[in-house]
Amino acid sequence: MSSLVLGFQEMEKTQLSLVGGKGLNLRELSKIQGIQVPEGFCVTTEAYQKAIKQNETFQALLDQLKRLNAGDRALIAEISRKIRQIIMEAEIPSDVVKAVSHYLTQYGDKHAYAVRSSATAEDLPHASFAGQHDTYLNIVGVEAILEHLRKCWASLFTDRAVIYRMQNGFDHSQVYLSVIVQRMVLPQASGILFTADPITSNRKLLSIDAGFGLGEALVSGLVSADCYKVKEEEIVDKMIATKKLAIYGLKDGGTETRQINPDQQKIQTLTDRQILQLARTGRQIEAYFGCPQDIEWCLVDDTFYIVQSRPITTLYPVPEANDQENHVYVSVGHQQMMTEPMKPLGLSFFLLTTPAPMRKAGGRLFVDVTNQLSSSESEIYLNTLGKSDPLIKDALMTIVERGDFIKVLSNDKKEISSKKSNNGMASSGYQAQIEHDPTIVSDLIKSSQSSIEELKHNIQTKSGSDLFDFILEDIQQLTKILFDPKGLGVIIAAMDASTWINEKMNKWLGEKNVADTLSQSVPNNITSEMGLELLDVADVIRPFPEVILYLQHVKEDSFLDELVKFEGGRETQETIMAYLNKYGMRCAGEIDITKTRWCEKPTTLIPLILNHIKESESGSGKRKFEQGRQEALEKEKEILDRLEQLQDGEQKAKETKQMIDLIRNFIGYREYPKYGMINRYFVYKQALLKAAEQLVQAGVLHDKEDIYYLAFEELREVVRTNKLDYQIISKRKDEYKLYEKLTPPRVITSDGEIIMGKYNRENLPAEAIVGLPVSSGVIEGRARVILNMEEADLEDGDILVTSFTDPGWTPLFVSIKGLVTEVGGLMTHGAVIAREYGLPAVVGVDHATKLIKDGQRIRVHGTEGYIEIL
Repeated sequence: MSSLVLGFQEMEKTQLSLVGGKGLNLRELSKIQGIQVPEGFCVTTEAYQKAIKQNETFQALLDQLKRLNAGDRALIAEISRKIRQIIMEAEIPSDVVKAVSHYLTQYGDKHAYAVRSSATAEDLPHASFAGQHDTYLNIVGVEAILEHLRKCWASLFTDRAVIYRMQNGFDHSQVYLSVIVQRMVLPQASGILFTADPITSNRKLLSIDAGFGLGEALVSGLVSADCYKVKEEEIVDKMIATKKLAIYGLKDGGTETRQINPDQQKIQTLTDRQILQLARTGRQIEAYFGCPQDIEWCLVDDTFYIVQSRPITTLYPVPEANDQENHVYVSVGHQQMMTEPMKPLGLSFFLLTTPAPMRKAGGRLFVDVTNQLSSSESEIYLNTLGKSDPLIKDALMTIVERGDFIKVLSNDKKEISSKKSNNGMASSGYQAQIEHDPTIVSDLIKSSQSSIEELKHNIQTKSGSDLFDFILEDIQQLTKILFDPKGLGVIIAAMDASTWINEKMNKWLGEKNVADTLSQSVPNNITSEMGLELLDVADVIRPFPEVILYLQHVKEDSFLDELVKFEGGRETQETIMAYLNKYGMRCAGEIDITKTRWCEKPTTLIPLILNHIKESESGSGKRKFEQGRQEALEKEKEILDRLEQLQDGEQKAKETKQMIDLIRNFIGYREYPKYGMINRYFVYKQALLKAAEQLVQAGVLHDKEDIYYLAFEELREVVRTNKLDYQIISKRKDEYKLYEKLTPPRVITSDGEIIMGKYNRENLPAEAIVGLPVSSGVIEGRARVILNMEEADLEDGDILVTSFTDPGWTPLFVSIKGLVTEVGGLMTHGAVIAREYGLPAVVGVDHATKLIKDGQRIRVHGTEGYIEIL
């Protein structure tokens, strides 16, 4: 058997490199009992390589292409065109011609064939490459098929295929093309079948697109398709399109586009019986491959032929459950302001730190909220969630209101459920005890700090399995601090006071969001202090031009050692070191223990410091804080004066003053527990990296950071046994790359259905981009769309537009005039800091980084919760 051409039945499962993803899938399809697949063969990648191997110009052009990136469009187009030309002019080796002719004789060389590309990086579970390479239909005769074989090879270097490979990290010289030659069926109808709904991702809802003639008309967008939805053997929805055109195959080869008779244009393409028959076929194929499929089908004389099936790569994975019951999951990342994927070690640490019922999916964590939704207290739960993220609340309301997905618990179970949901939450009775004691916060901070110092001291003596036992024990201490009723009581008291102020001042004085101004420059907010203290660092460096010049060209993280050579270098070194000692364990995405911390990569802070030197004046950190404090005090005086003029004014002013004191004394602590948690995480991380270094020396690990791809218990086992199966690491690295491309949903069900929430607001301008108002005021400025904090280049007056901000982004906040994020709620980090710095902010703006372009002038309405593009 020649390895240049293989029939579908002759291929082996391991031959991806020979026949490509599409070819392998056809081999598998043709093995499924009862599934009709038009017969055919594959001209393998060996034939392609043989045709181009000796061409030195081709290799030189390929090397040029490798040095480009996806932005070099003009050069990509020019080099790709030359490569295509070389391929089109290349002679097809005689043994390839002979093998193709042999198979055509076998199947019938007078028949028409589809000639389709199948690349080695195509129709894979993690990258579909759908539509990147060319397909030719109804080709008749050996000469014509060989000509189209060349065209398919050349399509490996269309501009779009080259750019797609660059964007997905594929090496051009390692991707080869095989060509499928498959007997043509000339159908009455054809289309695409998705075994999971491509709009909602619901795995139980199957979606069929259907049109007359060949599927090319649908794929190319020439005509609209009928769309049928099937759920559990029942057609649940039909949309019949007006089909004016269809593409049909001609007897002598080639295709033509024909008008459809007006009386047939609105006829259903498939009968109901055929729809259900096709749906069953789809489910059979999905079961065989073990994941949702995107299937191309044709209908000939009431028989369905399957011409292709590939995994649907765009679906978000469903969180794993231990039963077959219905479940509803809420994204943790949207609550924690970090929607990027986490590595396995990061996930396992977060799971060890929280008592909530968590599930993993797509490298992210989700909370199973099914019990809360079915309990008698679901309304309280939804309202609490609504304060933090109205889009999550609206999505959950949609599920509850359907009434067919969530089972309502019986009364005795409801009691248990409500007890569970209140676990760890401070009661209002406890809040009453803490209302008049501002020293509570400083006591909590002192206690946390001494606990961290003790941890740093004790962990030094631990190694091997003892280290893991010690960390697990200390995590108990960490969870006690995080869920300490006293600490939670402080935070809840401040949140309730903010809500009270906003509601009462709106009612009594007709003024919205008053608490935002009253929250500016409060004491004990560790995160906002961190942002302002970086301005102080800039002040120390500002008088030393040699140091500034040196910092402008710094590339290595060892730059601190070299500083002492310059005038002012020692002061600079001491100041940066002091800053890193206090805040160096922080970074963007810090809830993932595996993320690189500032003290591990101090160059991260250099652009921010230089930016502060350029854009701000000496002493601006202290001035900013004092200005916010004065504004808050003036606001307090103003509203108390106005309240005293009202009926029962003295009582209203007295109650309001108590609430203002609660906000001023307690709201700053909101940021502290996380600071304590990240501090502890960094201590654990340093100890584990030390253990990893020993594994590297013992030859067990290639790289110490490979431990990030192991869960906590797996790492413990590797340390205990000194053994590791490296396939686990490789597999997880590949998975992580896939997860990085996924966008996590706020709410997903166990059916895989993604429920989108909506803002229910009226009277906004027609073009308004709507979000959640979290910090009052209106500001106009230049939008800076920044997805990676290290690439920030901000000027005074800019408005930061980004996907999310966690505490690691705070140093940017002192340089901006407003904030827009895709993720967030009233009490998430970005909102708290925006209020404290007096920045108008709108968060939870779906697709903000796509709707707003970098450099556009925008107006942020922080009080009403929308953005206008000017």
